[in-house]
Amino acid sequence: MGSVTATVAPPTGAHVTPWFRTFGAIAAAGFRRHATYRQAAVAGLCTNTVFGFLRCYIFLAAAGAAGTVAGYDRAQLATFVWAGQGLLAVIAIWGWTDLADRIRTGEVAADLLRPVHPVTSYLATDLGRAGFAALARLVPPLVIGPFFFAVYVPRHWATVPLFLLSALLAVVVCFGCRYLVNATAYWLQDVRGPMILWTLGSGVLAGLYFPLGFLPGPLEAVLRYATPFPSILQVPLDVLVEREPMSTGLALVGMQAGWVVVLLALCRLVQRRAERRLVVQGG
Repeated sequence: MGSVTATVAPPTGAHVTPWFRTFGAIAAAGFRRHATYRQAAVAGLCTNTVFGFLRCYIFLAAAGAAGTVAGYDRAQLATFVWAGQGLLAVIAIWGWTDLADRIRTGEVAADLLRPVHPVTSYLATDLGRAGFAALARLVPPLVIGPFFFAVYVPRHWATVPLFLLSALLAVVVCFGCRYLVNATAYWLQDVRGPMILWTLGSGVLAGLYFPLGFLPGPLEAVLRYATPFPSILQVPLDVLVEREPMSTGLALVGMQAGWVVVLLALCRLVQRRAERRLVVQGG
């Protein structure tokens, strides 16, 4: 047996430009990798569209005759559903076990020998994946929804760029959470337990199954401000449908940025701790 550890210094000074070039190359490779699975993208789009109709009718029924529920009118609910169906593939809450699989097989040793930190490498790949998903899985639901439902169109010009920024931060927040779940394999080897907990908890707490505004006010506030989960899906959708004033939307996006910093720092900390104990059989 042998231990494998690696440390990679962050980019400084003259190394910044090559670092960005490397990051961009890895992201582009991630885009190309996922762009090869066109049939899977079409199948996923069809599934999201079917569930979009189901969820939209359920939410509109919840609005009832009054036409509003939890601060959303019927048009806002329709936009919430269809944009959410598209964002689901972009943020990729479920299904990512690349790191855990490589830890289990020992292939992670190759990641530790590369000049790019594993967190940076996996993040760049994930952003490339998200870029393809935005084109193949986010845009179509936003086009399909208005053909069948009255949707909400943002009233302020700044809402769209703020939504795009919020969606980007949501991808990074979700990546950070998924990386931490996968990193439990350094200690557990088998991550099925943590993955099941993540799958069940993230869908509810992120606002996928229903807007968190449906919950009692104090509980919604605790989830929104004390956990990163709403930053994955609820916040970008609330920004898009302008549920709250622009100043509040800016504050929520700022909170997302804070969670990005915290989660990426935590990922690096966990990775550093894990490298101290990693043992690869046959090394």
